[in-house]
Amino acid sequence: MCIFNYESGSRDNSPVFKRRSFIKTLIAFPLGLILASSTLSWANPPTSEVNTTGLAVTDDTVTVGILHSVTGTMAISETGSVQAEKLAIDQINAMGGVLGRKIEYIQEDGASDWPTFAEKSKKLLVNDKVAAVFGCWTSASRKAVLPVFEQYNGMLYYPTFYEGLEQSPNVIYTGQEATQQIIAGIDWVVKEKGAKTFYLLGSDYIWPRTSNKIARKHIEKLGLKVVGEEYYPLGHAQFNSVINKIKLKKPDVIYAIVVGGSNVAFYKQLKAAGIDLTKEKPLLLTISVTEDEILGIGGENIEGAYAAMKYFQSLDNPNNQAFVQAFKDKWGKDIVIGDVTQAAYLGPWLWKAAVEKAGSFDIDKIRAASPGIELTTAPEGYVRIHENHHLWSKTRVGLAQKDGQYKVVYESEELIEPNPFPVGYQ
Repeated sequence: MCIFNYESGSRDNSPVFKRRSFIKTLIAFPLGLILASSTLSWANPPTSEVNTTGLAVTDDTVTVGILHSVTGTMAISETGSVQAEKLAIDQINAMGGVLGRKIEYIQEDGASDWPTFAEKSKKLLVNDKVAAVFGCWTSASRKAVLPVFEQYNGMLYYPTFYEGLEQSPNVIYTGQEATQQIIAGIDWVVKEKGAKTFYLLGSDYIWPRTSNKIARKHIEKLGLKVVGEEYYPLGHAQFNSVINKIKLKKPDVIYAIVVGGSNVAFYKQLKAAGIDLTKEKPLLLTISVTEDEILGIGGENIEGAYAAMKYFQSLDNPNNQAFVQAFKDKWGKDIVIGDVTQAAYLGPWLWKAAVEKAGSFDIDKIRAASPGIELTTAPEGYVRIHENHHLWSKTRVGLAQKDGQYKVVYESEELIEPNPFPVGYQ
């Protein structure tokens, strides 16, 4: 469980850890939940007071939506998000729910198809009248559903690191935006590895293209050079041609934003072509491969690659150790947890905190209550919701190991303020 403070009075980043033995027969809870509000989680105010807009809220239950791809090429990446959201919901319910109401969920499959995401989001908001939706992964899916959420005034908790350049009143972005991931990661590889030339590679849709546009601008601002840039459709499985181009160009860094199941083919073919990532010639830096994808890729095929993210399963802190244990207890001892999975886990907790701060499930009141909410026991560490609906968070760089985990080799000293519209990168 997670400790929330509803108002941020300082920028003290030190987590506060508390253990509580609450219900031993249920899922092992990560940490005790403390609400810095007079509204206790088991209080049950009248439905007429907390639901004035016709949402799916009764005296005993509140219904939310889960919308991710569990089929298609993106299932390899999105399944963990579904698991994380269900774990959080189970834990919240074991604590008494939200405003005394147990959470029920309706799960829909985006099926790795952007029009399907839009269709399912409309169903959840209009037909099912869910109080919140935890969902999407790709920027293409988020862009597809965004007009629906804004038209029908729903609230989406979006867990994926993304390109920034967006700020919606109907979205809480629990992953990192460009300045927290892309720019910080490039700065690290230039400073620590002396990188001067880059080959940009990505899947062919909005997130990789926009992210690489930002990466290129930053690389060129540093006086460095992009020697190649290529894109391939989602699900693409033949990378030998671009691998030959990379071998010819000899960049210092392959900057890879390959997404979903294509990663399996890319990294296996990279190794088969004789590129040993452990030798760092070239070095590979990715912002799209988490432990979830490595499970499919195989640790032996990606060992030696670096990833710039905010969370790795190997983070050594009590919050994360408890979270990992609870996740494995629910989903199996061999399960892995990646950056987006952890960010998805934050969504239900941040929504609960906003509801209880507002004393209402109404979307407008949740929106007003969200800025300033702190989570001091997130598995990644302290986070806080900014006025722009993104999270203050740290950036980390991990080195891929043969066992499928990342070894953390860098962590920013301070939280990085989210800046979805950085000057000079638009």
